[in-house]
Amino acid sequence: MFKILLMGNPNVGKSVVFSRLTGANVVVSNYPGTTVDYTKGYTKIGGEEVEVIDVPGTFSLEPKDVAEEIALRMLKEEKPDLIIDVIDATKLERGLYLAFEIMEKFNYPLIIDLNMWDIAVGKGIEIDLKKLREILGIPVIPTVAISGEGIKELADMERIKKVIMAKEKKSMNEHLREILRRIKEGVKDA
Repeated sequence: MFKILLMGNPNVGKSVVFSRLTGANVVVSNYPGTTVDYTKGYTKIGGEEVEVIDVPGTFSLEPKDVAEEIALRMLKEEKPDLIIDVIDATKLERGLYLAFEIMEKFNYPLIIDLNMWDIAVGKGIEIDLKKLREILGIPVIPTVAISGEGIKELADMERIKKVIMAKEKKSMNEHLREILRRIKEGVKDA
């Protein structure tokens, strides 16, 4: 069984993405010894059994409250096969901060879900997905979780397995060096 952690800042639509991925097969629990809730659900993606955990929202991996402490503990203890970092597409920079922390501190395969894509487009925010994917070296999937747009692409088991296999071949330091090189190249080209 695959285990996916949904992470992201508070109020980015993680719970809606979670509902789209798992449907009604969910369990809400308090993290042991706390009053902080997390949600766990099960689904099938590409014929594979998948456990999806909606981690409490966090802005960083340097906790400032109990919910963020629990998010960090879950990241350490759950040993996921994949992390989907749900980012509010209208607040890309803030969301990428957490993604970079996850990449720096943990060697888990990562996919970025740029949720609220419709709002970003409506506000005239332009995000060059191709360039962002090239720089990060990971999938970046735009979604509108409330309508379900992009969820099928996010839950593509072929893509998930490729991300997991690619991560196994590279160490985190190699991956971060490659990202920094791409960012520097991007700055030179700008």
